[in-house]
Amino acid sequence: MGLLSGRVVVALRAARCFHSPLLYLKSCFSSKAGVSRERNVILMGPPGAGKTTVGKIVAHRLGLPAVDIDDDVLETTWQMPVSAKLASVGGDRFLEEEGQALCNFSASGCVVSLTGSNPLHSEAMEHLRQTGLVVYLDVDSEDILQRLSRMKVNRIVGQEAGVSMKDILQYRKQFYEKWLDGRVLCGRGDGVEEVAEKVLKSVERFDSEETYMSTRGEGATRSKAHFSDVVVEGLAPDGGLYVPEGNLPRIDAGEWLRLAEMSYPEQALVILEKCIHPREICATDLRDMVFKAYGSNFASEDIAPVKHLMGCQYVQELFHGPTASFKDLALQLMPQLFAHCLPPMCNYLILVATSGDTGSAVLSGFRSLRGADRDKTGVLVFFPEEGVSEIQKIQMTSFTEGNGRAVSVKSDFDFCQRSIKRMFGESGLTGHLAVEYGTVLSTANSINWARLLPQVVYHSAAYLNLCRGGIIQFGDPIDVSIPTGNFGNALSAFYAKQMGIPVRKIICASNHNCIISDFISTGEYDLRGRRLMLSHSPAIDILKSSNLERFIHHVSDGDGRLVASLYAGLDGNQHFQLPESVLSRMRQEVEGGWCSEDDCLSGIRSVHSQTGYIIDTHTAVAKVVSDRLHDGSCPLVLCSTAHYGKFAPAVFRALKSRDIPEDPVEQLTKLQSAASGPEPHQRMMNCLAERGRCRRAACEADYETLVEEVEQMIQDSFLRVM
Repeated sequence: MGLLSGRVVVALRAARCFHSPLLYLKSCFSSKAGVSRERNVILMGPPGAGKTTVGKIVAHRLGLPAVDIDDDVLETTWQMPVSAKLASVGGDRFLEEEGQALCNFSASGCVVSLTGSNPLHSEAMEHLRQTGLVVYLDVDSEDILQRLSRMKVNRIVGQEAGVSMKDILQYRKQFYEKWLDGRVLCGRGDGVEEVAEKVLKSVERFDSEETYMSTRGEGATRSKAHFSDVVVEGLAPDGGLYVPEGNLPRIDAGEWLRLAEMSYPEQALVILEKCIHPREICATDLRDMVFKAYGSNFASEDIAPVKHLMGCQYVQELFHGPTASFKDLALQLMPQLFAHCLPPMCNYLILVATSGDTGSAVLSGFRSLRGADRDKTGVLVFFPEEGVSEIQKIQMTSFTEGNGRAVSVKSDFDFCQRSIKRMFGESGLTGHLAVEYGTVLSTANSINWARLLPQVVYHSAAYLNLCRGGIIQFGDPIDVSIPTGNFGNALSAFYAKQMGIPVRKIICASNHNCIISDFISTGEYDLRGRRLMLSHSPAIDILKSSNLERFIHHVSDGDGRLVASLYAGLDGNQHFQLPESVLSRMRQEVEGGWCSEDDCLSGIRSVHSQTGYIIDTHTAVAKVVSDRLHDGSCPLVLCSTAHYGKFAPAVFRALKSRDIPEDPVEQLTKLQSAASGPEPHQRMMNCLAERGRCRRAACEADYETLVEEVEQMIQDSFLRVM
């Protein structure tokens, strides 16, 4: 069984369709027969974007009339050239009269090319949006400037004295992004035919479906789900994990080069626009979410900066978010995606098993929700009492207000994760919670697609950062080294490669719980008699790797029957063996290695002695393993998944420090004085300084006890509201 019984899932999906704020878009813009003859296609963009020329090509290809607002509407209405009107009334008055003329415009089934200034008039754009799709031609500013220069245009509407053309074009961008339904990202030098083809694909996308399937599904009978279903349900009904039907969209080199010039939030927005159907989350809502997720809550303006470490090795610092972990890169966005997809009829309890960093990141992310979204969403985190660092424990248990709580368990991560999966699979329990409390269970672990997808962005951003810095040219390969236990971070690098980032090899680095590296070496996943051992890198202390299932799905060309058989064997016999052909395909993408605890500490000490820079224990695992496996023929990016301060005692041991303070704040202060980088993590320092002195006792490693915690959490979170 999956997350819920069949009846509950059907009811929730029906409710989601009935109450969806995007129902209008679906009814207006969807046509299985192709492009609607009643709907306009409206091209929007700056002067010089090629709207008129592209519009004529698109109209011809679709068999629709072409309308140019300048020639066919404004000049007809005013009975004079647009330039003469502008000269006679001035800029501000011109914008108002232009907007009013557009408000009176009436047409259907046309390709409409707007003026560059139409989007500055809100009333006019509200009117236009009711008639069709607004497609933004996002053209490179250098191309625009060159075209305007050839056209001998040195000033545009609203450009005041002393303001450069480049600045006014940048100012205008906010208005284009306010009104778009779809974006056509144009590479530098793209011709009008190429742009027209992208417009046609954008329009076609609105008239198509993008669905997801289970890793264990097979053939034409396998169930399919949409993005909103996938986000809310987490697990597929057959126990598999959701993956896109087909690969993620591929981005061409010209578009990647455009992205290289953008900020991290802008990169994230464009990449996610391509991965999330606009009928599921419209472009303007997605923009609001992304810019909220990656803003002042990150200590670094670059969000995920890449810095040179030594030789051909670079470190991507993924720890500048609120909880000093790479999990923030996904979990500052995922709760917003989740809340957007929720139907209004139920409360939702997010269950999370964590081996360290996920817990505090989930609690932080969901705490940022506001209003009704926050009232109907609770978060319960289970973590191993002895399997996380003291600072991680303090971070998680510091969340004492609102609908969020962390509970320690006298066992390991695998027990916590296994218990949660069992809860999802028991229809009696999920049905009881739904009927008795109006509450549905979901998850924010990396098995949830909305948790995994944002991680694709930072792997892409790392490559683009190297391009922007002149280290490589687009198309040159890089390798990435990732400390991994649950395989989500490594899988997101694989997805970045699918989308067109030239990743040559993904190095999967393990500690002495080397289940992943053994599997890559032999193709055999063997849990028989294997015991989880605590380590200095607790976030990868995992034996049963969830996201590996998705990877096997991809490298087996979507063989759902094989995946289902393998995981039935793992559940029943604690063991499976990959077919040789699938193992060979897997090894084309990944390499695996592991290091001992002593090697991990030596890695920290070596980097510090050579550079003054301090890496955490997980980054050290990636460094040590990649030193053994990487051939040095291309740049290597080390994923630095946590700030060293989260594992201060182990770092002190690595540096062979004496007189180590007992107080965590004093520990961090002392370490910072010995480091040339990275900079201190102030939010973590503040959390430690404000920590409470009491903590709930750890609960026993008993499944029924964890179920009682779930029911108590629901009562505390939602019954008080009722």
